[in-house]
Amino acid sequence: MITHDVVVVGGGPVGVLAAALLAARGLDVAVWERRAEAPSLSRAIGVHPPSLDVLDRVGAAEPLVAEAVPVRRGVARSGGRTLGTVDFDRAHPRWPFVAALQQHRTEQLLRDRLEALAPGSLRRGVSLDTLEQEPDRVLLRGTADDGPVEAAARFVLAADGARSPVRGALGIDAPLRRYPDRYVMCDVADDTGLGADAVVHLERRGVVESFPLPGGVRRFVVLLDDDAARTSDGTRPTEAVPDPEMIARLVAERTGIEVDPGTATMTSAFGVQRRLARRTVAGRVVLIGDAAHEISPIGGQGMNLGWLDADAVAPVIARALRSAGGRRLDPTVFRAYEEARRRSVGRSARQAEINMALGRPVGPAVGVARQVGLSAALHLPTRRLLASLYSMRFV
Repeated sequence: MITHDVVVVGGGPVGVLAAALLAARGLDVAVWERRAEAPSLSRAIGVHPPSLDVLDRVGAAEPLVAEAVPVRRGVARSGGRTLGTVDFDRAHPRWPFVAALQQHRTEQLLRDRLEALAPGSLRRGVSLDTLEQEPDRVLLRGTADDGPVEAAARFVLAADGARSPVRGALGIDAPLRRYPDRYVMCDVADDTGLGADAVVHLERRGVVESFPLPGGVRRFVVLLDDDAARTSDGTRPTEAVPDPEMIARLVAERTGIEVDPGTATMTSAFGVQRRLARRTVAGRVVLIGDAAHEISPIGGQGMNLGWLDADAVAPVIARALRSAGGRRLDPTVFRAYEEARRRSVGRSARQAEINMALGRPVGPAVGVARQVGLSAALHLPTRRLLASLYSMRFV
């Protein structure tokens, strides 16, 4: 049985970047990914400046920025007028923007870098069956199309998503909180004239967000209110792929922007929930990304948080492996890492909840008060703080 320095369970964007960061440090890594094919759905699109720093460590930042749309400004609108702007020009000395790129392209760029750093390390179509911790290693057994798979590792990183089989196997509790908010989103041809700005419409019936993407595409994200139509087959939009026509109608009704649903290249619907693991380290196994913390996607922090987990844990694992080849494990070695990440995730989760609250339907009086308050915040020096918050400078 081959013993690797690290086995990463989960070959999504977080797991692949984690493996690339470890490989760049000269470690022997393997990645087990359950899905046989690379996903084509692009949910996450925003890559924040701190994440670009992390991607730069494995040579992925510049290729990504070359393809992405640099979003240098966010615009808040309500009731047909502009409340103010958030400029990212001071968010980072090298990356004064949020890079917007479809997730499937981001993942492909990361896989390319992993293959260059550790050829053949990503293995698709492998499902984890059991995980057993021994004093000096972790034994993993799985199933692939061609039969059973076994491996051993000094450490395991679990990047296997919000429902994390690894977390379940370890018996780690992750309380789930569901929110009533339901969203639909659609990528369409961008004829809005909004350029490279991200625009948030805080309307009485609910928020409409839009973001530029490469190829003359714009993503619209719409909060559904109680009057939102059901889909053509009678199901609610979070239970089926929503109609582009329905999304286009909601965008037009709330913002006055007309979009062509016939140009839609992607539609999706999602609810919102928060799931925070009570602990993220169990012996030689560390949970990262959604396996450790699932927060609201509003604000675009989720994938970036997972990348920051990977960046923080990589040097800790490298140091542990330098000590007697990783055979002896100091139980306190991950303590500082875990505490720091818990604080960061807590801040991000609170920020995501504030973002959701600001976008919910309101009555006339509250709507006016919201406009006045936001307009003031966006014209005072506080707008610099908002730029830092929304670019994840403090995470």
